[in-house]
Amino acid sequence: MGLPMAQNLLDAGYSVVGHNRSVEPTEALVEYGGEDGGSPAGVAEQSDVVLLCLPDSPDVTNVVLGEGAESDPVIDGVSEGMTLIDHSTISPTVAESVADRLAEEGVNALDAPVSGGEQGAVDGTLSIMVGGDEEALDEHRDVLEVMGETITHCGPSGAGQTTKACNQIVVAAQMVGVSEALVFADNAGADLEAVVDAISGGAAGCWTLDNRAPSMIRGDFDPGFFASYQYKDLRIATDAGEEFGSPMPQTALAHELYKTMVQNEMGDDDNSGVMQVIEDMAGVKARAEDD
Repeated sequence: MGLPMAQNLLDAGYSVVGHNRSVEPTEALVEYGGEDGGSPAGVAEQSDVVLLCLPDSPDVTNVVLGEGAESDPVIDGVSEGMTLIDHSTISPTVAESVADRLAEEGVNALDAPVSGGEQGAVDGTLSIMVGGDEEALDEHRDVLEVMGETITHCGPSGAGQTTKACNQIVVAAQMVGVSEALVFADNAGADLEAVVDAISGGAAGCWTLDNRAPSMIRGDFDPGFFASYQYKDLRIATDAGEEFGSPMPQTALAHELYKTMVQNEMGDDDNSGVMQVIEDMAGVKARAEDD
């Protein structure tokens, strides 16, 4: 997702210096008009604002703080007064600890995870949930508005990640609930297209029914958001729930279903592909009849 976000910034007239741990996205950025920073520290040395988009908490602590194999982390290139904006989805407590460490160097840190998937990154329509200093957010809101349609300040450091965890809890609940409903409808002999049309317009109406159910009932699970990423995000949510003492019975179930997808080599399917796990339990394939 980082490459299209960077390309949108270039289209908006910003100068972009980039780095990626695999070379192809960096080469694509340079071809598009950006510069190669050479390393995380190199990017920081040439920037006023550093934006990250990484897979998980250990990646962020490695790239930003060097707590891993990264020999030139961001922190080695920062200067007082800079801002780091992290679009990764990571643990709220890790976001807080990274912000605290950067504050020692005079650097503001905003945890700003996104929702909207790769297409949202391409279109510049992401929803961005921000934790950290509100004045720092206001200072750089113009940058975020290039990449996102909705930018919401959610509270102090870590609050953006907490909000993203809430987002993933609800998304997973929709995916699992819609999957169960469709498999049930198929077992009962109902017309799946009619079921989707009927319930989408009532109290059950949701994003998953509108945007994924038509593909689900045709067995199309090409990824918009990988199931393996959903599994990772639910692990973050359940770990945080344990840390904060918050009951998460439904989220724990969704976590196990997505774990099952990953263990059965379905992690590269769309997260709506959790329907396949329900189908396997039922011994059916819930598919609409072709016209």
